[in-house]
Amino acid sequence: MKDDKRWILPTVLAVALVVVGVLGITQYEQKNDYKVMLNNQYQRMFYDMKDHVETVQTSLSKALLSDSKEQNILYLSQIWQQALYAQEKLSQLPVKHNNLSKTQKFLNQVGDYCYAMIQNELEDKPMTSEQREVLAELQNYTGLLSKELADIHNKVMKGNLNLNLVRRREDKKLEKANNDMLNTNLTNFEEGMSEYPELIYDGPFSDQVLNIKPKGLGDKEVNKNEAMEIAGKFIGDKKARKFTTFQEGDDVNKAANIPSYTFSVAMENEEKEPGLYISVSKVGGKVIWMANPRNVKDIKLSVDQGLKYAERFLKEKGYENMEVNYSVKYDGVALYNFAYKQGDVTIYPDLIKVKVALDNGEIVGFDASGYLVSHYDRDIPEPKLTQEEARDNVRFNFDIENVRLTIIPKSGKREVLCYEFKGKYNGSDFIVYINALTGAEEEILKVIKDENGTLMI
Repeated sequence: MKDDKRWILPTVLAVALVVVGVLGITQYEQKNDYKVMLNNQYQRMFYDMKDHVETVQTSLSKALLSDSKEQNILYLSQIWQQALYAQEKLSQLPVKHNNLSKTQKFLNQVGDYCYAMIQNELEDKPMTSEQREVLAELQNYTGLLSKELADIHNKVMKGNLNLNLVRRREDKKLEKANNDMLNTNLTNFEEGMSEYPELIYDGPFSDQVLNIKPKGLGDKEVNKNEAMEIAGKFIGDKKARKFTTFQEGDDVNKAANIPSYTFSVAMENEEKEPGLYISVSKVGGKVIWMANPRNVKDIKLSVDQGLKYAERFLKEKGYENMEVNYSVKYDGVALYNFAYKQGDVTIYPDLIKVKVALDNGEIVGFDASGYLVSHYDRDIPEPKLTQEEARDNVRFNFDIENVRLTIIPKSGKREVLCYEFKGKYNGSDFIVYINALTGAEEEILKVIKDENGTLMI
């Protein structure tokens, strides 16, 4: 009996060792599977961005050749939309955003310059030779960016670039990775942007607007720990497991002129790291943006259903009097644009973007940079024209469905009080903005509605 008992403990230990070994191997394999999955997700984002940039370059070449108003609007619309998508994908890649601020600004301005050209075409203002020269220069720079992306693509195909390694920034392999990583190639493009000209046009990302001092931050400065606490409260019931300083400084969020702290956040009950990224302003301690670059596959919600999640989220975060103006659906998410409403006046410069995953209604994107730059309690003047008087400055055969007062942004840091006339002309939806003080026609937007949402161009 004693001999039998002597074998019990070693046997138990041996079994335990085998179990621990099996669990260790299983966890190791699971960890590797998550790494592969995350790397594949980043690669998909990169490939999508590359395709969007190539489409921008192709459409720019077509717009330069076209001499038709209808075709110009078509090609310029494609450029505007694809540049928006490319910038969106770039913002989700594991690259230091302060290293790529010029690239992000370039993509924003390409889209917005073409957006301004669309407005000119709709107002029967033909493209000038100077504007075509700008488009030609934009095409040249887009060609350079396409080349850099093609070089990165070749490295990925050869297995010389692991985007998950770029994200993790492993110390032992960082020096070698830097020779191949995404930053290296796109930094070449950044250096080539030193001669990139300032664009003067009416658009939310024009240089004049970007240089505005933010009005909606307040005065209190916060340190990194306070910013981390603010970020944790904003994330809410998901509860952050680990915060890592992704980047900080005056160059962060330079496009919106808001110095900030940006954190990568690992979430509880989630294997992949980070779960999301979030940026908090140094002054005021406001959350500027949040992005969760997860993949959405099983779509269960409509755009209208997703809107309810976005509206509830804004109210929970203290953003009152926000109304949705248009939305876009892509890659399993819906992006909603909200404008602030002061009294009965819609304030378009005070813009917040909310992105909702259409599988479960999770908020996977938030951008309040426009709101934080522009928002303040305005002293709105009384209109000098009545609604009926303003109506006289709209085409007589424009079938008006809705009228409201709005404030729209214009070049030179101006804001203009307008009557917004929504309606139909020749079977298409348009919005006409008439200055409520002078009666001048300020803007005309065409509304495009389809199964993916509503766009205004």
